Amino acid sequence: MTEVALIDAGGANLGSVRYALERLGVEVRLVRDAKGLRGVSRVILPGVGAAPHGMARLHAQDLVQPLRDLQVPLLGICLGMQLLFEGSEEGHVECLGLMPGVVRHLHPATGIRVPHMGWNRLRPLRESMLLDGVPERASAYFVHSYAAPLGEHTVAACDHGGLFAAVVQRGLHSGAQFHPERSAATGARILRNFIENEPS
Repeated sequence: MTEVALIDAGGANLGSVRYALERLGVEVRLVRDAKGLRGVSRVILPGVGAAPHGMARLHAQDLVQPLRDLQVPLLGICLGMQLLFEGSEEGHVECLGLMPGVVRHLHPATGIRVPHMGWNRLRPLRESMLLDGVPERASAYFVHSYAAPLGEHTVAACDHGGLFAAVVQRGLHSGAQFHPERSAATGARILRNFIENEPS
């Protein structure tokens, strides 16, 4: 059985991510310090809430540098994905710096509400093992007010008053802005791909 480290960063989605992984037959190791990262083959950083709080929690757990130094695949989910970037407009906080770019606030407009909440379609932009077996017009479940810009590491985009990065991958580091644990078959497939496939 694959053992995956699940970072306890204080997010309300921790339990639901754990259950989603266990349904895939994964043994989950809850991690609250660097020692918990030893010997695992995959690491997942979930999170909901504000970037300053999320980074403060990681600093308090002395996990910032260990996450930067990881030599195994890392997946950030929702806020966890945003924390992979260089920084966030939310609180003007420095993040992990594993992805280039700054996370910015979504702009409300006519017919466009912020936070972005609900099902929305993924738009594949390049090939990645994360999307293996995911239908081209698949939808995922989003809840967020901030998002990362498109860049060379964007695997799939989403449109909510403008395009933003919905799935990213850069070497061993990848992220999903949506909630895979709440995205039915699409989310389960992406989690399985992350666990079973080598980064491409």
